[in-house]
Formats: sequence, C-alpha cells, structure tokens
Amino acid sequence: MPHMWYPNARRKKRNIFLHVGPTNSGKTHNALKQLETASSGMYCGPLRLLAWEVAKRMNKANVPCDLITGQEINEVEGAKHKSVTVEMADVTAECECAVIDEIQMVGCKTRGHSFTRALLGIPSDELHLCGDPAVIPLIMDLLEVTNDVVKVQYYERLSPLIPLEVPLESFSNIQTGDCVVTFSRQEIYKLKKRIEHERKHLCSVIYGSLPPETRTRQTIMFNDESSAFDVLVASDAIGMGLNLNISRIIFSTMKKFDGISTRELTISEVKQIAGRAGRYGSKFPVGEVTCLDAVDLPLLHSSLSSHSPVIERAGLFPTFDVLVLYSRLHSTMNFLDILEEFLDKAKLSPNYFISDCAYMMKVAVVVDELPLRLHDKYLFCTSPVDMDDEIVAHGLRQFATNYAKKGLVRLREIFTPGTVKVPGSHKELKDLESVHKVLDLYVWLSFRMEMAFPDRALATTQKEICNVLIEEFLERLGWQRPRRRTRVITSESTKGLPPSK
Repeated sequence: MPHMWYPNARRKKRNIFLHVGPTNSGKTHNALKQLETASSGMYCGPLRLLAWEVAKRMNKANVPCDLITGQEINEVEGAKHKSVTVEMADVTAECECAVIDEIQMVGCKTRGHSFTRALLGIPSDELHLCGDPAVIPLIMDLLEVTNDVVKVQYYERLSPLIPLEVPLESFSNIQTGDCVVTFSRQEIYKLKKRIEHERKHLCSVIYGSLPPETRTRQTIMFNDESSAFDVLVASDAIGMGLNLNISRIIFSTMKKFDGISTRELTISEVKQIAGRAGRYGSKFPVGEVTCLDAVDLPLLHSSLSSHSPVIERAGLFPTFDVLVLYSRLHSTMNFLDILEEFLDKAKLSPNYFISDCAYMMKVAVVVDELPLRLHDKYLFCTSPVDMDDEIVAHGLRQFATNYAKKGLVRLREIFTPGTVKVPGSHKELKDLESVHKVLDLYVWLSFRMEMAFPDRALATTQKEICNVLIEEFLERLGWQRPRRRTRVITSESTKGLPPSK
C-alpha cells in the first residue's frame, strides 16, 4: 500500500484535476493559471529547463516563486510558491495548489517512481496533473484508495498539425523554423554540418547530454526571430514540453537505439515529438511534420492516427527508511546486497513495478568497498551519475573515496590551475560534457552534504565556463559567426580524470 507512505497527503481529501490532451493543447497553461492564483503552491516538472521556465513565468506574473532542482536553489523573497524538478517535490509541507507536468511519466522505467511519489505524496488541497490521455485508467486506479476527488478535463490541440504526404528528400529544401530530429550526438552534428553547408541557415542544437544551461541558450537563439539561428537539429529531448517556435518537424529516421537495441519509435514517442511543430500564438501557429525519406512516411502517418497505448503500471522505489528496516532485519551494511534482496522479494500490486535501478547497483559496487554509513551510500547511489561515462564514473569514485577517508572533498583535489580550451573535436566535446557532469555531481552532493562538499561556488563557476566553451565550439561549427563580443576564458583543467583513449 504505497499510498500509506505519505500520511500528510492521506489526512487530506485532495481535489485532483487531470488535464489530458495532445501537445500544444493548453493543458499545462491552464493548470499554471490555477497555480498563479493560489496562495501557495508547487510546480513539478520533468526537466530542469521546464522548472526554470515556470519559475521565470511565475515571477514575471508577480507571483514570487523559488526555483529548486537537484543542482540549484534560487530563493525569492516572500515566495510561497516553488518550481521544482519532480525528484525535489516536497511531500511534507502542505500547500493550496500543486501541478505535476507530464504525469504519464509514472510509467517511465527509470524515473517513474519520482512521479508516483509526487502523485501519492504531495499534501495539496488541489493537485493538477497534466499529460497524455493514455494515463487516465491508471491514475483512476491508483487514486481509488486515497479518498481523493478526481475530475478529468479533456483538451484539443489549439493549432493544426498536418502530416505531409511528401518527404524532405534533400537538405536544400530546409526552411526557416524547421527542426530536424535524430537520435545521437554524432548524427546531430553531422546533420548540422550538412544543413549549414548549403550556406542558407544556421542551426541551434538540443540533445540530452548537452548541459541544461547550454540547452536553454540554444533554445533562446532558435526562438529569437532576430537571431541568425533559424533551424533546429535536435534529439527527442525536445519532446518534453519545451516551448519552441517550430514550423515543421522532420524525422531524419524513425529508429533509435534505446540502450539495448535499435528499434522503431513508439506511437507515443512519434506523437510527442511531432506535436512540437506549430505553437499557438507563435510565428508558426500551424505545424507540419514529415520524414527525410519516403520509406518512413507510413510509420509516421500510422503513429499520428493511432491512440497511445494505455499506461498500465506506475514505478515505485523503496524509500531510505524502508531499506534501513530491511538492513536491520538482515544485519548487513552492504547496500548492493540490501537492494538486490529487497527487489527480489518485494511483492507488488498489479498497478506498480519496481523502477530499473541498474545504474544504482553500479554505484553500490563502488561505495560498498568504502567505510561509509548506509545513508551516505544511499545518497551516492541516488545521485545523478552516469556510470557508463568513464570520466563521470571516475569522478564519483574520487568523491566517494575522499569523503570516506577525510569526510571532506575539495574540488581542487580533482581540478588544478590550467587552461581549458574550446574543444577541437567531437571527442573533446564529449569529454568536456563529461567534465560538466562531474561538476554537476559535486554541486548535487554539496546540497546534501554541505560541510563535506564546501566548494559549490567554485564548481558552479567551472560549470559555467564549460557551458561557454561548449557554446564556442557550437559557434565554430557554423559557416558564419554571428556578431557577438569575443570572450577569452581562463579556467582550470582536470587532474586525476582518466586520459582520452
């Protein structure tokens, strides 16, 4: 009964409003209007970029709003509203109104548990859920036992989305406002180069491993009508609610590698990405969508005309308190053993699944070798670390080792004075993105173990320098450099990180 993990929410009879409809239908906009009028509230988004956007919107509307993500806290005087990433949702403090965006992500195999926690645990008088209609039956089932009142409001798309009958075929047919979608960093830069080779357009780029701050600036450049960057090359990272002024979505391929195998895009993925074309109230109110190659058009058209499959289960993950109880019963401090045994023996109702925690287990192998308390191990294992990235994994090991030895982790033990240059190749770009992730990890840990990780300001400065250098690299890829002031940045190079291969 995971709903009973949250007594503050269970003491309330919450009024829940489920706003469902396609992209660009105004569902999130309407929910945010309710949030603005509330005396106190919280927005929970799937991306840091969306949390930033909402905080900016609220403050602009004279509703003081704090921004809280895993890597930054920006407090505004007098604020009784918060804009947070869903993992940072406060399930202890009561508020009048809360919004959970992209609620269909309760079914995500890796992050679903964070959305489930927010759904079951936020103790607000009103809770507004925004997402795909495919999640309605599951939400109704999950909330049947919570004594909440649920109302469903359906939305239609505010502007037309037109599937084209002909493919793009040639990049010479690219137009202002186009967004070309592909699914790997290497392919993104390859397509950017091909489009700009025609010497008609400059391309902004957006993809998942690009630092959030850089993604924000790339978004701003593309949306700015006075900017020279009038075409976007992006991954499916654009499908998560970003406000982009896109005229036409062009799928360069209808297949993606999902970490295990290369597969065709799902109906939900196609609709989520294609729906970003055409934005109500923008320069391009009518959206169009097509493919680069004619062979992909049948899948595009069939996906757009189909309903998304119903989401059947929501993610769950044991809280720290639950794992502590389990460790006491089995007299072990080995986090990997606790996690593996718990997951093996956990019994679930049909509406839930245990979130994929393979990445946590990779961290557990590292921290279990160190003399750390169980709570410290839990923090390291739940940190935003990509253990498949050699540089990031090495950074995590150093942080955990230094913390275990001294209880203090100074950033300069990894970074020494030097000069970081603009990347000269895609390999160097990837390494710089990895260094940014290490700095991001340090900041994340500093918010949870402030005394042990005291160099947050330095890490934040270094992150910004990485952002600037990455943008300089992106700028140099273009066939012309837009007018902007020249910046010479002195930074610190890395020490102790594994050499490039």
